[in-house]
Amino acid sequence: MEQKTREKSFKQMLWISMISMTMMFAGLTSAYVVSKGREDWVSFDLPGSFYISTILIVLSSISFVLAKSALMSASQSKTTLLLAVTLLLGLGFVFFQFSGFNELIDAGLYTTGPQSNVASSFLYVITATHLLHIFVGILVLAWVLFRNARGKYTPESHLGLSLSAIFWHFVDALWIYLFIFFYFIR
Repeated sequence: MEQKTREKSFKQMLWISMISMTMMFAGLTSAYVVSKGREDWVSFDLPGSFYISTILIVLSSISFVLAKSALMSASQSKTTLLLAVTLLLGLGFVFFQFSGFNELIDAGLYTTGPQSNVASSFLYVITATHLLHIFVGILVLAWVLFRNARGKYTPESHLGLSLSAIFWHFVDALWIYLFIFFYFIR
């Protein structure tokens, strides 16, 4: 009974955290929409690297689903492999996000300084805030990968892996929302 209470408590804390993060991003994107009416607003295309990073984050969620499925089938080595793939795809996402920032800078879109504009500053702030959450997800994913490789998760006991999967899918869905938002609201 104590394990079920512990599991329920951790899941509730995670959901409350994700709701808070959702509210923060809703506020940031709302501010973006309101600011779009400014006279000095500059529209721009999303960097090509953001398209690639979007594909990578979606693939990472798929590999995480497969990893959890492998765990539930008691295939520890397959789970470890798929968690490693998920981690690599997450790192690829980060790489292409930074490549996208470089593309923005090459296009003359800065976050601060005399050459900056409100639109690009919002894009940088929102995507960098999302990247912060991705970094947390990558650290957690690395920890879960390490623990799984040491045999700490079983089909009966996998709370850490399940919680990290929920969070990873959340940051994936959050990026998809942000990508679609920036694609259509420029």
